[in-house]
Amino acid sequence: MDTLIMVAQLLLGLSILVGLHEMGHLLAAKLFGMRVEKFSIGFPPKIAGFQWKGTEYSIGAIPLGGFVKISGMVDESLDAEQMASEPQPWEFRSKPAWQRLIVMLAGIIVNVVTGVIVFVFLVYNNGETYYSRDQVIEHGIVAYDIGEQIGLQKGDKILDINGIPYESLNDISSGDALLSSDGYYTIERNGERMKISIPRGFINSFSNEESMSNFIQIRFPFAVLDVMPDGTAKNAGVKAGDKILAVNDTDIYYFDELQAALEEHKGGEVALTLERDQQELIAQVAVSEEGTIGIAAENLLEPVKKKYSFAQAIPIGTERAFSVVIINARAMGKMFTGEVSAKNVSGPIGMAKFYGSTWDWTKFWSITGLISMILAFMNLLPIPALDGGHVMFLLYEMVSGRSPSDRFLENAQKVGMVLLLAIMVFAIGNDILKLFTGT
Repeated sequence: MDTLIMVAQLLLGLSILVGLHEMGHLLAAKLFGMRVEKFSIGFPPKIAGFQWKGTEYSIGAIPLGGFVKISGMVDESLDAEQMASEPQPWEFRSKPAWQRLIVMLAGIIVNVVTGVIVFVFLVYNNGETYYSRDQVIEHGIVAYDIGEQIGLQKGDKILDINGIPYESLNDISSGDALLSSDGYYTIERNGERMKISIPRGFINSFSNEESMSNFIQIRFPFAVLDVMPDGTAKNAGVKAGDKILAVNDTDIYYFDELQAALEEHKGGEVALTLERDQQELIAQVAVSEEGTIGIAAENLLEPVKKKYSFAQAIPIGTERAFSVVIINARAMGKMFTGEVSAKNVSGPIGMAKFYGSTWDWTKFWSITGLISMILAFMNLLPIPALDGGHVMFLLYEMVSGRSPSDRFLENAQKVGMVLLLAIMVFAIGNDILKLFTGT
């Protein structure tokens, strides 16, 4: 069932984005009087379709993209017979270069607009919930394996990133921070300020969603949220709502302090000092061999919550949408230098895992908006067979006053298709490798 939910979310998200992208091409082409022969979400073989106003609309069996076939255009169909005939006034090749440029940019523009709209409405509907810099400085952090690898420790107070104060805990692990050149965190440890360098290629440590939770977290005061019916805490009389003040003679305030104290006494017994109804109690509790006592903790640290008007959400959502493009462009640039591993490239399996095995509409639209911006960026790359390749050749035509020959465009299209196929095979290979290695 988990796999079905992941696949269903991926197919719905891609269908929406591909449909809107191709619809942008279709509407722009029809606006300028071009004949659109086919509009397809998914690649052949065709599952279903219908004819309407001279265009065949269909759904393909391979749901990894889509296409529109515009008469008189060198595209993935490689229709040499049509291109060999005399140009007709309704064909793509018969229209002015500026009209053809708009048609090729229309899909990208629609994806950008879609991404911006999604982020704006997410900001407007959900606002923001985060732990602030002030809270991080007040309480400090817990450093897990990935954080410890670069020298962070439990209790460190992160003051700034690259010498600049940040706003929220999320900024510490943002792409902007992890991709910075010669980046560093300024921290306070035991009253002393020091710098922790962000190593070159550190972003490669965050190859999946789980790795983010293995970096750092804010320290939080806690109370007992629930007591497991078969746990030793229940047998010792611990109740939901209790606050644990000490383990033996060690004062406890943060949940990570409790975890560390129990780890020291696993397989033994501890005396818990509890606060209940403003009174202190002592409970003798056995600790399991795993260092647990059978309780669930409630985080007592209240995050910052902000709500925005629609007018406020527009610039914030727009900035977040375009930051996705900027970060991906930087990551791609660092991939060519070897700083970012090509293993981070994901195909459809990785994208499905990104959506997750539970259907959360906020997460669904967040990821779909993100993918929409990435699709726009990727499609703008000057690679033949992508929109950006067509744009590159059209700009050449507009500047030089002469267009590349149909034969050149056909050969460029073939090279681009081979390149895109190779990238897809590589991405799917990465996905399969991650399945086996668990990374």
